Amino acid sequence: MDPIVALAGLFVGFVVGLTGMGGGALMTPILVLLFKVEPLAAVSSDIVASMIMKPIGGGIHFKRGSVNKDLVKWLVMGSIPSAFLGVVLLKTLGQGAVLQGVVKHALGAALLVVALGLVIRPILARSRKPGDSMAPLQVKKLPTLLIGIAGGLIVGLTSVGSGSLMIILLLMLYPSFKLSELVGTDLVQAVPLVASAALGHVLFGDFQLALTASILVGAIPGVFIGAQLSSRAPDHLIRPALIIVLLASATKLLGASNQVAAISVLSAGLLMIGVSVAMNAAARRKAEAQRSFDGAAAR
Repeated sequence: MDPIVALAGLFVGFVVGLTGMGGGALMTPILVLLFKVEPLAAVSSDIVASMIMKPIGGGIHFKRGSVNKDLVKWLVMGSIPSAFLGVVLLKTLGQGAVLQGVVKHALGAALLVVALGLVIRPILARSRKPGDSMAPLQVKKLPTLLIGIAGGLIVGLTSVGSGSLMIILLLMLYPSFKLSELVGTDLVQAVPLVASAALGHVLFGDFQLALTASILVGAIPGVFIGAQLSSRAPDHLIRPALIIVLLASATKLLGASNQVAAISVLSAGLLMIGVSVAMNAAARRKAEAQRSFDGAAAR
């Protein structure tokens, strides 16, 4: 067991338990960039570790009943075969340095998408109307199936997206989805998705048992600790930090210089500040308009 990798697993598990996102999106680039693990080995070992961690959160939500089973059914119909196919595609893309380069660049691109999704998610959540979550959800079968296919393929190729990316796509398709049920549904659908990708990586990837074991030694207690503190998590601080880490990792994986990575992170920080100021100003105007309307109605 590598104690340093276990410590990194503890950190990533804590973030996942605290926020419900960031497992593969954090662990895989940490393995590649900090521990110099080959990209395919990092993806394979991390996805197998995720297969063991995912049922923890999913099982809790399933017992609570905060899961839309019809939605899970249509998602996994697409994600299970496509996740396995993603691993098979990796196997056919080449060998040695060619394959490692493909995995590294695919991982960087996936991290960029996830970082963008984390920026979009609060905007989508704020755009919801107060009564939206009261209406029963009507499952859109074909679009949901396509989300499952796309998400599964990305996870199979990169180990990224089973939680953070899928939840953004579901929010875009179902803006009236009750948020607690959205998180539960996302966690449960991720279990068979990750299991399918993990099976593919064990058979065709570069799965390393010692590396996976080191990740799990830290990640499992980290998930439990983070989950216990999740209700007190300062989301407005954690989300920007995650976005900055993901963006920095993505630019480095895509081959950018340190200067380009720093400029990208600085630009993202300024953009997030601008978006936050604009959203808060819009929220204040909306609240003032509502108070004026209520006052006029009372008179």
